[in-house]
Amino acid sequence: MDELPRGQGSGRRSRRYRKSPLIEALCEIQYEPRTEWDLTAVGLIYERLKEQFPQRRQTKVLGVEIAAQPEINALRHQMTLTDRVQFVRADDTALVQIGPHFLAVNHLKPYSSWETFEPLIRQAVGAYCEVAVPTGIHRVGLRYINRIEFTELQVQLQDYFNFYPQLAGDLPQDHGEFQMTVQFPQGGSHDVLKVQLASVGAPDPAPALWLDLDYFLTAPGTLDVGTMLSWVDVAHARIEDMFELIITPRLREMFEEVLE
Repeated sequence: MDELPRGQGSGRRSRRYRKSPLIEALCEIQYEPRTEWDLTAVGLIYERLKEQFPQRRQTKVLGVEIAAQPEINALRHQMTLTDRVQFVRADDTALVQIGPHFLAVNHLKPYSSWETFEPLIRQAVGAYCEVAVPTGIHRVGLRYINRIEFTELQVQLQDYFNFYPQLAGDLPQDHGEFQMTVQFPQGGSHDVLKVQLASVGAPDPAPALWLDLDYFLTAPGTLDVGTMLSWVDVAHARIEDMFELIITPRLREMFEEVLE
């Protein structure tokens, strides 16, 4: 890809960075299981996507099902294995994942721009809907995962972030590993933008941080299949806005912002 990596910039003008920290972007959709899942759907979807995603892989995903047990006033947690099929691009930078009433599109490094990722989502959704004909959206999310690596051994988070753990009063200011998560209601409380900043437990002496922005639907049944892609566009714009609100000019300088 010739285009310079884009940062998650404002919804009005996306900022561009030569050293983007983005390591993965993904869009995940869970459709309402109102109809029986047809195993032949996987092959039919692959036929529609194989030119862009020629490699086909079978995998299993470990999950947790939570069910109420009212007789003992408790919750039961059960581990489950779910079959997934992956269609992978020839250069291994993007893939589509298919399962019963499930679709995900992942883009790994190098990520050039939303203008190249969004058409992959649109193509995969079109193929899935044409074959499986889903009747509703249970959950949809758009997520951007960044890994930010520093060269200095000691980092003052407030120099780089507007979002960081603040230790008030007489608490010690030096700290080790941490994880900070805040959920921001969006879209009339039907959506949430979850922001997580966490240290990376890496063996390298210089610190590294995860910055994870996850925008998702919290109210099943409030989004139509036909308008889902417009929702994803809005989700991306709000992730861009939040990313730029979180980082400071010093971090933009480290990412080498391209000024046009």
